[in-house]
Amino acid sequence: MTRSMTGFGRAQKETESIFISVELKSVNHRYFELYSRVPRTYGFLEERIKSHLQGRIARGKVECNVTIEELETDDVIVKVNHSLAKAYLDALSELEETYELRNDISASTLTRFGDILSVHKEETDEDAIWELVKSVLDEACDNFIAMREREGLKLKDDICGRADAILEKVAFVEERSPETVREYNDKLKTRIKELLDGADVDEQRLLQEAAIYADKVAVDEETVRLRSHIEQLKAMFNEDEAIGRKMDFLVQEINREANTIGSKASDFEINKVVVEIKAEVEKIREQVQNIE
Repeated sequence: MTRSMTGFGRAQKETESIFISVELKSVNHRYFELYSRVPRTYGFLEERIKSHLQGRIARGKVECNVTIEELETDDVIVKVNHSLAKAYLDALSELEETYELRNDISASTLTRFGDILSVHKEETDEDAIWELVKSVLDEACDNFIAMREREGLKLKDDICGRADAILEKVAFVEERSPETVREYNDKLKTRIKELLDGADVDEQRLLQEAAIYADKVAVDEETVRLRSHIEQLKAMFNEDEAIGRKMDFLVQEINREANTIGSKASDFEINKVVVEIKAEVEKIREQVQNIE
């Protein structure tokens, strides 16, 4: 299904011991590019997140924000720095003796020195944390992709509508082009008769001139290729892969054919329609820039 490159998705999960929230949002980009934000203590998740999202998102500049809060845990260990505590105790005792101070040294006195006690966590089970985060990441990604697909459907409808409008204008060019040759032939014959002042006209020479002109302004090949490109463009919407870059290339080819028709045709009506075709092509190009 066609996907836009802009999207947003969010999901969260809470257990007895942990709260996890994942938020994804993206804008247009030529390739896949990820900016992830995870808590510092969970930095090991960044590469896993990138690898996992690369398997589901082909293009776009994606921002992934991960929040992890520990609600209740029993894997915390408080350690005492006994050598440092003894050094502080000796120093306090020395002050007491030297300056005849009251002996009020207690355990609470020592704990006022922040480096006496230190808090440590048991080693994190990275695989277990990743499994929890991955389940939330997948849910957020599902919501993110669903939004991209809804936007993609709107892009598809708009592009197909403009493509059909181009085909209608191509049909006018195909119908008008032979008429320009006949009009040229009639004008040429009239002009020659005026110059010859009623003398007989060499019909064979006129046919040759008309043939040369017809070959010069013929756009049959261009209109056939343009129609083919349009059909290919519409068919791409049925593919199950990222199509944005291929579409961008095809739109360039469509524009090239339109330019060639405009340069070959020496007819005001055809040139006017070519300008309209190019305007539609430019609008299609702008929309294709949004497709994954």
